[in-house]
Amino acid sequence: MYLGLDLGTSGIKAMLVDETFAPVGVAHAALTVSRPHAGWSEQAPADWIAGAEAAIATLLRDHPQEMARLQAIGLSGHMHGAVLLDAADQVLRPCILWNDGRSGRQCAELTGRADFHGIAGNLVMAGFTAPKLLWVAQNEPEVFERTAKVLLPKDYLRLWLTGEHVAEMSDAAGTLWLDVGKRDWSDALLTATGLTRAHMPALVEGSDVSGHLRAELADRWGIARVPVAGGGGDNAATACGMGVMTPGTGFLSLGTSGVLFAATEAYAPNTADAVHTFCHAVPQTWHQMGVILSATDSMTWLSEITGKTVPGLAALVTEVKEPSPVTFLPYLSGERTPLNDPDATGAFLGLRRATGLADLAQAAMEGVAMAFADCVHALRKAGTSIEAAYAVGGGARSQAWLRIMASATGLTLLEPEDGDFGAAFGAAKLAASCATGDTSERIFAKPAVRAEIRPDAGLAQAYAKKYEMYHTAWPCLRDLTAPAS
Repeated sequence: MYLGLDLGTSGIKAMLVDETFAPVGVAHAALTVSRPHAGWSEQAPADWIAGAEAAIATLLRDHPQEMARLQAIGLSGHMHGAVLLDAADQVLRPCILWNDGRSGRQCAELTGRADFHGIAGNLVMAGFTAPKLLWVAQNEPEVFERTAKVLLPKDYLRLWLTGEHVAEMSDAAGTLWLDVGKRDWSDALLTATGLTRAHMPALVEGSDVSGHLRAELADRWGIARVPVAGGGGDNAATACGMGVMTPGTGFLSLGTSGVLFAATEAYAPNTADAVHTFCHAVPQTWHQMGVILSATDSMTWLSEITGKTVPGLAALVTEVKEPSPVTFLPYLSGERTPLNDPDATGAFLGLRRATGLADLAQAAMEGVAMAFADCVHALRKAGTSIEAAYAVGGGARSQAWLRIMASATGLTLLEPEDGDFGAAFGAAKLAASCATGDTSERIFAKPAVRAEIRPDAGLAQAYAKKYEMYHTAWPCLRDLTAPAS
């Protein structure tokens, strides 16, 4: 038995699988996000521990015999968050999350201090961890001075589970402090942020053992002191669950944020279009990603302001025969690929008196699809060919959205057979890898495909025209919506 824990933005998920990776049990605990100021996004790490405790308690209650045979635990979680600990491992402030845009002004300053583009392989963006620490240094100096360790969100769960300060390569690559080619911390990049290696956790590969379950937790749960795998950032872990470990077919994740993921055999950075270049969760493998910050979150936002549930909104979009008359820019939390603009804002264009909620819902889906089309173009400019992708995430349950997505991006989308192939599943596979030492396709197999959604020729032609408008809209609106200096 293997347990995967996935720390998501809106909740934590615990997934127990057997030796054949058949699901045995799944448990969830909800989490909330605090937004104390415009552009801010925070969570209390104590809530993650409470959520993990609750999810594991559910599995212990419902599957006691299976949990007693647990062999390893794997971890996954949302990337780029900054958990600041003092010398006694006490949390100094709420975690600044991946979709927090407060450190936009620190990005240019950091860029000028060191070769982040060449060493870290990525643009300095407000979502990443390093500029968050510079913001803390400049705005909360007393907190910065007391900071003894900086952990990523899932690695705070690891500290609770094992007592060890450890990170793994895929998540560490998203801090902007890792030499992504060498898979080691960069002294130059740490110095540029006012930090040293002493502030950093130890590094392991995602398939390695990072520590063992603390005796107190093992005794309380009635399980052995099993190893805890390095694990992976949420996207790398999802790739492990989908078997996306080598170049070729990638995956497209329609979650709170959106990701187009492709594995690569070498470190190949390209920052011109804000493509993310990170380590994968297994040794000597890397990956590239196009990332958008508001995917299903665009529908969640529309739900919140209209009072209609997200499933209710999705039900308004069934047979899509032509584009919505409305164009939506999904930049509700700024944007990464290809804009690299934390101050980018969303917009509806083309509103008329006759515009209805169905038009807005379809426009929201199309806007997210257009953002993914941007990612496809950016990856291809980076030298990564991608023609097909597994479709995962909550938004992939909408057949209409997948049809829109395929037609707008030109990708053939692959629907896996029934099953949960998300980050928790990938974390469980990394747990198996750490327990067995096996990183082959026996562990990281690709799922069987239930259906293929190919681009619709008519819709694709119509969306190509709409994409031209979408692509030119933000530069026209940017000066009108820029924050006052």
